[in-house]
Amino acid sequence: MFRRREAVPFAFVAESDRFRSNVTPPAPQRPSLPEVAGRTLIGLTVVAGLVGSLLFGMPAMQAGPSAGHTQQSEAAEGR
Repeated sequence: MFRRREAVPFAFVAESDRFRSNVTPPAPQRPSLPEVAGRTLIGLTVVAGLVGSLLFGMPAMQAGPSAGHTQQSEAAEGR
């Protein structure tokens, strides 16, 4: 980058800390009833999906012979 030798043309930028605005920002809008209902339904859907995946996934994560079916060949059954 190159360096400029002249003074900064916008001297008021350096004085911006002394500037105070008397204009208040507008108040934030409250969400409407359909927006609240939509957000609630989305949250419930996500939670229900997580709970459902946990319920369906628990039997698959259990170890032991009762957890699943073991496959045996017909030759092993005929002995």
